[in-house]
Amino acid sequence: MENIQVLLVDDHEVVRAGYRRLFESTDDIQVVAEATDGESAYQLYSECRPTVVVMDLTMPGSGGLDASRRILSRDQKARILVFSVHENEVFLSRAVDLGVLGYISKRNASRVMIEAVRCVARGEVFIGQEMMPHLLQRKQSADGERLAGLSPREFEVFRLRADGKSVNEIAGLLNVSPKTVGHHHTSVKQKLGAANSAELTRLAIRLGIITP
Repeated sequence: MENIQVLLVDDHEVVRAGYRRLFESTDDIQVVAEATDGESAYQLYSECRPTVVVMDLTMPGSGGLDASRRILSRDQKARILVFSVHENEVFLSRAVDLGVLGYISKRNASRVMIEAVRCVARGEVFIGQEMMPHLLQRKQSADGERLAGLSPREFEVFRLRADGKSVNEIAGLLNVSPKTVGHHHTSVKQKLGAANSAELTRLAIRLGIITP
């Protein structure tokens, strides 16, 4: 198999250093670029065209889901492996629905990372064993069904607003106008049946989208 070129995306230097060493211990995987947030991940993908993007989800600013959406919109053949602290069906479902090929938890990532990268590089789906119950469940609660109705951009606005970001801050992070963010925020509240931002935050905590 040809050398697998990896774009490694995580905002923590110690995490990237650990996985870089892990990849360097193989004969077929090479880290060609590293990114600390979603925006730089998108830019570096366009420049490097890696075989696999190893993508964290929770980072400052635009997160891994939004970056994955933008990358896949630009290149439908992009091969993305998510590794995340989020072990729930909400993030797994959003990632899978976007077209992400792999999803593993950070809890088990060091054990399965090499296998997962090789699998995704071949264009195959790799879901960590710890995520399988969530893949089967795919959140059939009323909250989960309403959440599934959000567009990728609405979900990102929901996540950032619930995390305490202002409309102007979100506009800057997503490179859109405050008016556009306000429109998405209103739509999110209507779709989720929330009267205000406080209710959105409580819902996000309950679904494991943010931690209190």
